[in-house]
Amino acid sequence: MSMQISVVGLGSGGAEQLTLGIWKLLQSADQLFIRTKHHPVMALLDEESIGYTSFDDVYERHHNFPDVYEEIVAALIDHTKELAAQGKAAHVVYAVPGHPMVAESTVQQLLARCETEGIKLDIRGGESFLDAAFAALRFDPIEGFALLDAADLQPAQLQPQLHTIIGQVYDQYTASDVKLALMERYPDDYEVIVGHALGVAEQEQIIKLPIYELDRIEGYHNLSIIYVPRSTDDALRNRTFDRLHEIIAVLRGPNGCPWDMEQTHQSIRKNFIEELYEALEAIDADDPAAMQEEFGDVLLQIMLHSQMEEELGSFSVYDVLQSLNEKLIYRHPHVFGENSASDAEDALKNWEAMKAKEQEEKGIAATRPSVLDGIPKDLPAILTAYKLQKKAAKVGFDWDSIEPVLDKIAEELEELKAEIASGNVDKQAAELGDLLFAVVNASRFIDADPEQSLARTNLKFKTRFQYIEEKLRINGKSFDHTNLVEMDQWWDEAKKIL
Repeated sequence: MSMQISVVGLGSGGAEQLTLGIWKLLQSADQLFIRTKHHPVMALLDEESIGYTSFDDVYERHHNFPDVYEEIVAALIDHTKELAAQGKAAHVVYAVPGHPMVAESTVQQLLARCETEGIKLDIRGGESFLDAAFAALRFDPIEGFALLDAADLQPAQLQPQLHTIIGQVYDQYTASDVKLALMERYPDDYEVIVGHALGVAEQEQIIKLPIYELDRIEGYHNLSIIYVPRSTDDALRNRTFDRLHEIIAVLRGPNGCPWDMEQTHQSIRKNFIEELYEALEAIDADDPAAMQEEFGDVLLQIMLHSQMEEELGSFSVYDVLQSLNEKLIYRHPHVFGENSASDAEDALKNWEAMKAKEQEEKGIAATRPSVLDGIPKDLPAILTAYKLQKKAAKVGFDWDSIEPVLDKIAEELEELKAEIASGNVDKQAAELGDLLFAVVNASRFIDADPEQSLARTNLKFKTRFQYIEEKLRINGKSFDHTNLVEMDQWWDEAKKIL
């Protein structure tokens, strides 16, 4: 026996929005299911004594919408199959608010499942809440329009140049989440509109208010939406990644900046390094304002290099983003997969294991015959030493404790002293390198980053030396009018207070 589910839309308002065909189907249905009784058309069904079964009790049993929708779909399919098994007419009518193909998750799930279950799915439209919204809010969607779900709203989805309607705003809690997402893209006082029961006679409400007040009003229900008017304000577009990509393309384009147009990977290579160090300086200073600016400068370098390759047809910055996203997901199976990680150490092991597997799949491992391969050649010498030692330690070439490391430092120090005494300049430099290498090795055993440790000491030295300079200034002196004894005294003072 054939099986069929007919999905019909009840429209977003009262009975006047029902088409004649849908009304006749509702009247003749032997098996009528309603997603929710909270809809203006229900009064007409009750008036005409049309029997139906609602799924409102399903909402009460679950704490999230995905579980609700899954149970509704399963119930509809199971009931249809049960009717067929009993030899009865296996035709079920399922009525949903609005239009079945607009913001209706259960219908999307039915589309996916009915085909595999051998059930014919018939979809009949109804007036969507969008029809009422376009009329009430007075905008033309052809100018650019986005429909978003409040339950899963992300700031990245918001595009200020588009008219945006956010549906499924059931309560103040949902409105609060929407508010926080909007404030990532728009000014706090940007005016938006809350629409309640648009198109429903005597129930329609249109409330204009700034974003920050969205969760301060009451009255949200299943017929509530939030409308964010489009804006051509460049200040809003400048908060989007697409705008940055557009600006870089213009700068490098035919009518762009002569300097930007002339640059190559090699000509701005040093800029990349300088910007990275300036960003690190901002981090070390714990200066949020400086970090914001310097991170932007680093991003600019990435965008310029990516744009150069986009012009050659090699890749674009969107390919860079895709590769990065895929790498992060692949190397975090304990987050995006079935693996687990109880702490940071386990997480790092997962990362390293997936990295090794990835390199093997790409054939990178075959091109690196040494376990010491894979360290950037332009890395500072101290960091290079640190990474070389870590790689060697992973295959067992390491001491078991720090004591032999400290002995090695003492040994290298004595060898340096001996070469200084001999006057052999070349060997002095070589022994100094051995001493530094041994000291870096000690950093691994105390879990200290040698680069950061030295950076802190550099800053400490700079601060104390500037204390000496300040003392000279206060005493009306210069370095020509002092001596080491006096400077040592001020140095000792600085050590006590700095």
